[in-house]
Amino acid sequence: MTTTRSFARSLAVAVALAGLTTGLVGTGATAASAHQVGAAAPRSGGDDDPAGDDHGGHGGDDDEVVRTGRCGAGATWKLKVKPDDGRLEVEGEVDSNVAGQRWRWTLRHNGSVSDRGAGTTTGRSGSFEVERTVVDLAGTDTIAFRAVHRGKVCRGVVNY
Repeated sequence: MTTTRSFARSLAVAVALAGLTTGLVGTGATAASAHQVGAAAPRSGGDDDPAGDDHGGHGGDDDEVVRTGRCGAGATWKLKVKPDDGRLEVEGEVDSNVAGQRWRWTLRHNGSVSDRGAGTTTGRSGSFEVERTVVDLAGTDTIAFRAVHRGKVCRGVVNY
């Protein structure tokens, strides 16, 4: 059973990484439906980085990476990762345009659950945000944010 779980987790990470390579980030979409899913959008800088460098720039806030996508039924998600005093600051956001919805969310770091909880959409925008800090491990960190509400699934991945 452990081997099957380990294989499934490795396969899920490989699929997520393959999706990022083709610009595919989002809600369980395949390469064939990549055009329906949000794309990477470094907040600033990044034009001079080599291909595959997700860090978006050279320093400060230029190192922030932002990914966005659709969850279904008009809801959208945003995942931001940036350095913060030797750690990584992670922000996951869901915007459903409906206040009062309760979403279950999970934050994963390199495949392991880093935190989970529930958020309720508020305000006119009908959104909620999760902000956490994780250890910046050696090499590439894979951060995944997933939120679920009544069959709607929002899922974003950033390799940092």
